[in-house]
Amino acid sequence: MNIAPDFKTEQPETKSAQAWVRTLAKYRDPDTARSLLEVAVTAVPFLALWGLAWAALSVSVWLSLALSVPIAMFLLRLFTIQHDCGHGSLFKNRTLSDWVGRTLGVVTVTPYALWRRTHAIHHSSHGNLAKRGIGDIVTLTVDEYNARSPLWKLQYRAYRNPFFLFAFVPSYLFLIQQRFPVGLMGEKKYWISTMGTNLTLLIVLATLYAFGGWAPILFIFLPSTIIAATLGMWLFYVQHQFEETTWDQNEDWQLHDSALHGSSYYVLPNWLNWFSANIGIHHVHHLYARIPFYRLPEVLRDNPELAEINRMTIAESFASARMRLWDEQGKRLLTFAQAKALTA
Repeated sequence: MNIAPDFKTEQPETKSAQAWVRTLAKYRDPDTARSLLEVAVTAVPFLALWGLAWAALSVSVWLSLALSVPIAMFLLRLFTIQHDCGHGSLFKNRTLSDWVGRTLGVVTVTPYALWRRTHAIHHSSHGNLAKRGIGDIVTLTVDEYNARSPLWKLQYRAYRNPFFLFAFVPSYLFLIQQRFPVGLMGEKKYWISTMGTNLTLLIVLATLYAFGGWAPILFIFLPSTIIAATLGMWLFYVQHQFEETTWDQNEDWQLHDSALHGSSYYVLPNWLNWFSANIGIHHVHHLYARIPFYRLPEVLRDNPELAEINRMTIAESFASARMRLWDEQGKRLLTFAQAKALTA
């Protein structure tokens, strides 16, 4: 993320991360009617578009494929709503949150309890160099990378290659890896969550096959799921992988500072904010995850200084895909070329 050198001087931060937590607490209460409305205005068009795409199969599979794009956008929003359920921020009633989350987990092919736990680990450890590995993009420091063998370096370069990361990983993650409780294999309840989701998903797909054969699966379900997964992967990436993010060793790591300064504010047009359920206001979300997604813009309106922290435009975000190594001394994310020059 390219920011003018005098940017922070012109827009000083006046509060510590801990002070912001106290300010944000007043936004945490959800409105049950509003939350139900948000679920409805997302689920109903999603199902309607699915029905339209299915009907279009009798006209042209290309038309159905084209309709997979708007279906994917609504699917992305459903995933973000499920994400709020996992944080307990969508409804005051935790049981209601969990059942809405479990139901949406079948639609988003994401085992709810498993995802909720791994995502909680992500929130509680992001930016801590000693606690990498669950719920994050694998990121090495410059020193760690230089200490690796040539084969390890090649593997890391392949993994962090944008084509691999955004063309292959989303499909693998959502369609294959999430069929197993990876990272929590030893805990029974996460097997139950995963297998329960798999079984329900299998029933849904079997029903689609029984009434429509392979066509609705191949030309609607798979493309819309893959497109939504890819968009979600990109959003997750740019929310934490940018030049001025923050990573620290365990002894220097602080939860609230990492949440505020290690997450971006991704400035999106209003229609993309709607489809992504404001997840671009990620620094506020990470600092206070119990705030419902529809109240995040309210936070920025009331506290405009938050809108100047880690601000990233769409144009600026593309540069982040080239940044792959953390410089512990310079406290910034580097490209391979920059890391090589630094080492030299």
